[in-house]
Amino acid sequence: MQPSSSSTLGSIASVLPTLEAAANNTTGIGQDGQVSSGQLDSWDLSCRYIIGTFLSLIILTAITGNILVCLAIYTDRRLRKLGNLFLVSLAVADLFVSSLVMTFAVVNDLMGYWAFGPQFCDIWIAFDVMCSTASILNLCAISMDRFLHIKDPLGYGRWMTKRAVLGTICAIWMLSALMSFLPISLGWHRPYPDSLLLVNGLTMCALDLTPEYAVTSSLISFYMPCVVMVALYTRLYLYARKHVQNIRAVTKPMNHKDMSPTKFRSMGQSSLHVMDHKAAITLGIIVGVFLCCWVPFFCANIVAAFCKTCISEDCFKFLTWLGYLNSALNPIIYSIFNTEFRDAFRRVITAHACCKALAERARAPSDLSYRTKRSTICETPRANSVANSAGCRSNNNTAERISLRAEVDTRVEISVKSVGEISAI
Repeated sequence: MQPSSSSTLGSIASVLPTLEAAANNTTGIGQDGQVSSGQLDSWDLSCRYIIGTFLSLIILTAITGNILVCLAIYTDRRLRKLGNLFLVSLAVADLFVSSLVMTFAVVNDLMGYWAFGPQFCDIWIAFDVMCSTASILNLCAISMDRFLHIKDPLGYGRWMTKRAVLGTICAIWMLSALMSFLPISLGWHRPYPDSLLLVNGLTMCALDLTPEYAVTSSLISFYMPCVVMVALYTRLYLYARKHVQNIRAVTKPMNHKDMSPTKFRSMGQSSLHVMDHKAAITLGIIVGVFLCCWVPFFCANIVAAFCKTCISEDCFKFLTWLGYLNSALNPIIYSIFNTEFRDAFRRVITAHACCKALAERARAPSDLSYRTKRSTICETPRANSVANSAGCRSNNNTAERISLRAEVDTRVEISVKSVGEISAI
């Protein structure tokens, strides 16, 4: 049975004085929550402060980044694409990880014991498994969406319909809930009947799994999606390389008296090489960060299920937080590296600053009307944009007089648009 929010808040409030006392002058906390006698080593106290600050920054970064992703897609019409619904689902999963899982994990790790009761221990572990699984499965769905978009851009609309996208997202969350809440609520995941462990007089809420559940959940939650992701991104990169080679083969020199065919091919190959190199770096970052964050944890998760003493508690905590770190890095990798998302983030932030400045000026005495104030604060960038557009139109009149090198680079970039889209993953 899930505890009420008031009882949970009461448990948190009751444990805060104990945590403060433990941080100031104690070495341990008993099972009944009473602080034991002793003097906490200053080095240990400093380490706790540093670790707590660092983990809090990770949580804050994850929450802020994923909220920005949701706001950007909601407020920017250019980002309201079917494929970006997977990014919204990923951001929601990572937001749950950072707000519901990581917050209690940092308190549990710093205090050294579980203070929120046995029932909430099972709920917390279930949310941990469900949200982490949903995050990984959403990453797999994003890789499939990107692959179909690049591989078959003309047939992409036939495959990725609104019903297909929403059905895939619902299936991801249903499978994640099925892998977490059902076995954990029935106690199938742990080798002992009680929710909490008693270690050195302290109650511990640990992810101690049976070998059967550890192998099954790891296969469905990570290893199978990981194989699919690596295979799709590898094929995506190979397809991009092949596409670049085909373009290089059919590209012919322009009829220009000042440009030799050899120089033309050299310039075209240079531009294609840059696009190819950028696509390789982008795909390498996506796959590399995902593997670095999750492979160590899921390997240790299976090893710990068969050998309880092979992996130390501190090592397992570190690997767990390494996996949590992926929830903070996902908004950066899948959004900030994208030009459209960067522009949307900038508009969201500047719109907030604009409204704040407008409110402050409205409170100040002035002869200007509200409409004048709004145009002064918020429409000045629009006027600048119009002026810039006029300048661009003026520059376009001289487009025929630009160098042939710029013409060649533009033609090559347009012709390899499908390859360049990889860089906006």
